[in-house]
Amino acid sequence: MHPFRAAVEAGDHDAIEALLAEDVVFTSPVVFKPYPGKAMTAAILRGAARVLEDFQYVREINDGGGRDHAFVFKATVDGREVHGCDFLHVDEDGLIDELTVMVRPLSGAQALAAAMGAQFERITAEALGASEA
Repeated sequence: MHPFRAAVEAGDHDAIEALLAEDVVFTSPVVFKPYPGKAMTAAILRGAARVLEDFQYVREINDGGGRDHAFVFKATVDGREVHGCDFLHVDEDGLIDELTVMVRPLSGAQALAAAMGAQFERITAEALGASEA
């Protein structure tokens, strides 16, 4: 099992953050513009953990070189079922430098967008607090 999956399943946000490269780029399933940086990505992932209910990974796919990973998941958001995939790329040091999330169906993506939108002031404050520390 990949350390990212293990950390997410354990709810260990410190371990998740430790796996992120400083220059990681997070690409959201519902926002066009990617979010750069470790502090913002970690804050987004904490926000997602607060809104995704009954989250579980159901499949892990890895490339032969060990640099690209896909984690298929199921969850609910505000009563809507969401199926998705976390796509990770790791750098030469084994740290995550790209994290892209995709979700379906549209009703689930809309529920996720609304729930994360409601969290975004807190997410931004967490990211700014972390980058100032």
